[in-house]
Amino acid sequence: MLVFPNAKLNLGLYVTEQRPDGFRNLESVFVPLPWCDALEVLQAPATALTLSGIPIPGEAATNLCWRAYELLKADFDLPAVQMHLHKAVPIGAGLGGGSGDAAFALRALRELFDLPLTTGQLQQYARRLGSDCAFFVENKPVFAYEKGDIFAPITLDLTGVACQVVYPNLHISTAEAYARVGTRPPRHDLRQSLAQPMATWRDTVTNDFEDALTPHYPVLADIKAALYAAGATYASLSGSGSAVYGLFPDSELPPLTWSSEYQVWSGPL
Repeated sequence: MLVFPNAKLNLGLYVTEQRPDGFRNLESVFVPLPWCDALEVLQAPATALTLSGIPIPGEAATNLCWRAYELLKADFDLPAVQMHLHKAVPIGAGLGGGSGDAAFALRALRELFDLPLTTGQLQQYARRLGSDCAFFVENKPVFAYEKGDIFAPITLDLTGVACQVVYPNLHISTAEAYARVGTRPPRHDLRQSLAQPMATWRDTVTNDFEDALTPHYPVLADIKAALYAAGATYASLSGSGSAVYGLFPDSELPPLTWSSEYQVWSGPL
């Protein structure tokens, strides 16, 4: 079975309070981004995971796809599988690439072996792998809150919107990002802000990590300014960085020239 785990964008991100369990509560809107990895899962004589594309640090046993298999195997009589992950979504970019890989591995295993799991049950497994993994089970725009793993539906019309995502070859770990950001109540009601015309989002839809990280990584501000100069209606850091994206409502992206070291994805949402 071959699946294509996609990334996600954050439309706004507010880090609202510290939790007793050491995590932090947040508010954000998650939107699927069609920048994809490729994951193949096949029944095999022995379980193995092979990798290609962007190098992924760590041993195979720590990879989220492997952990997804082990999680389900603990509760179901799964046979051995061969998994191959080709990594294209950059790591440490705030795009949820690893979380998407984990969730798509769970989805593929459920389908391949006809596991009796509802969507809600599969989301519970996904939450054990990472705070935003559960988003990729249904993979549709949601308002995310608490740790980013509880969802409410949201009506969001992105018809005709083109997007450009720029990753400046800068890995920002989740640990570093959270070490630099504080907590505060949301400055705006995110759902109400996103219900307004996109032209208003620049002043009302913000990312707390952007304020915390830009002083240390000025390239983030440079990319955002370039996207606005090229005609983006809205531009922002995604997640905890370091990818910056611009939204262009006319479905056509103006020509933009970026450093050859950057990774860039462009297309419709």
